[in-house]
Amino acid sequence: QTLNQILIEMDGFKPRDGITIFAGTNRVDVLDPALLRAGRFDRHIAVDKPDIRGRKAISKIYLAKVLIDGDLDDLSQKLAEMTPGYTGADICNIVNEAAIIAIRNGHEKVQLIDLISAVDRVLCGMEKKNSVMSQAEKRRIAYHEAGHAVMGLKLDGANEVQKITIIPRGHAGGYTMMTPKEESFNYTKNELLESICGLLGGRVAEEVTFHEITTGAHDDFKKATKIARSMVTEYGMSS
Repeated sequence: QTLNQILIEMDGFKPRDGITIFAGTNRVDVLDPALLRAGRFDRHIAVDKPDIRGRKAISKIYLAKVLIDGDLDDLSQKLAEMTPGYTGADICNIVNEAAIIAIRNGHEKVQLIDLISAVDRVLCGMEKKNSVMSQAEKRRIAYHEAGHAVMGLKLDGANEVQKITIIPRGHAGGYTMMTPKEESFNYTKNELLESICGLLGGRVAEEVTFHEITTGAHDDFKKATKIARSMVTEYGMSS
């Protein structure tokens, strides 16, 4: 029905009418070939997630709509650096969250610390400052997160450590914020292996320190497995 409706709406335009029809989709693979033949949607423009320059430009647009404490260009650059792989909609959401956090913190203007908290909230969920946690569990989480951080600092291919916290957020007991040192479209086998090492650093720290393992690394294993599976099945990086 949708296909027929689109074709009906497109029907009747002559080549000299000077009318161009645009459409957007996230699922090109499911489009009917009838839509893609010559004379219909015959020119395809792929719009990927923005790079750091794109994110900075998008950040400027949304930050200009709120009161900010600091230079617009400087804050936009910092927000762009904190959000690799984020879309324009994600950045809009972060700026809105930062404005709400600023009000809660009693700030008259949005500060950098509010933007950082907003990125954390979008990434991991609400902060649970009142969460009841034993000293033993806090210590275990601290060593786990420190394990990630050490790998990030020691390995050239691992992501750069930006922040470590053991305050629970969402389903995580704590987390280490790590971002790529520089954006790249291609990764070497060594860089991917070091990314896996960075993800598994928390589990190793638990084993070395406490001679015991916990369920705290389940999300790390999920991410590491995704990279490893892609290396084997998509990138041909196995023997």
